[in-house]
Amino acid sequence: MNSADWSGLADRVDLRALHRHIADETELASLIGDCEIVVVMRERTPFTRSLFARLPTLKLLLTGGMRNAAIDLEAARENGVTVCGTASRREPPAELTWALILGLARHVAPESASFRANGPWQSTVGSDLRGRTLGLLGLGNIGGLVARVGLAFGMRILAWSQNLTADRARAAGAALAASKDELLAQSDVVSIHLVLSPRTRGLLGAADLKRMKPTAYLINTSRAAIVDSPALVQALREGWIAGAGLDVFEEEPPRPDDPLRVLPNVLATPHLGYVSQDNYRTYYSEAVEDIAAFLDGQPIRTLI
Repeated sequence: MNSADWSGLADRVDLRALHRHIADETELASLIGDCEIVVVMRERTPFTRSLFARLPTLKLLLTGGMRNAAIDLEAARENGVTVCGTASRREPPAELTWALILGLARHVAPESASFRANGPWQSTVGSDLRGRTLGLLGLGNIGGLVARVGLAFGMRILAWSQNLTADRARAAGAALAASKDELLAQSDVVSIHLVLSPRTRGLLGAADLKRMKPTAYLINTSRAAIVDSPALVQALREGWIAGAGLDVFEEEPPRPDDPLRVLPNVLATPHLGYVSQDNYRTYYSEAVEDIAAFLDGQPIRTLI
């Protein structure tokens, strides 16, 4: 409510906010079943075919960003629901990527925990970044920013995706890897910046993780399903790789017994990549614009 000026809609909508995640579809439908307009935060609340069927009064659904895999767009269309989005800044996820890389390389979490617990004073030796290879799976808007920071650290940048060309890689200061296998084998840090799609789902499996250096780190701030989760757990347990920095998970939040919660070589954050003050201002300010345009009969930034 504090991230945008909603006053322009005061005489046009009855505004209310839900501040907790509601996983149960029946409970969610009971709370928003009378709403004609709903604003969701990215992909945290799935809008499935069954949920749309429970919301006969819904006319407009808004999401942060212009892509939301948690919304069944076909079901929205069939139920006569307009779906609109907003811009989404590329800087926040790129910045969080570096928070995870640096946190792993310099053992920030365990050293901070030891400090607070009055434990051993400096018990780890950090990994250097200068002169090391940063492998980027995906070199789009976010991957390109990550590459620029890697260059500032004096890293060699290697990039690969199925459509990446040598010219585009060179323009971002990166070298194009001949193959995914080459990138994995040569990189000291592998960071994923790909859109989840049928061809990227499960892109990294057990054989791929085994190609990585045992001293390498895997960073995923994109989508969990790009990496085979059981294979990742095995890789971390058995030392195929040195560690992983994860902001995305197959189930969010993960189950209490999820092994990723307790593995010592995992640095994890609860899907914070897009969670920043500037991004929230963008999401909600443009949501206000989207609502006003819809009420005026001229919807903008439509996904369908």
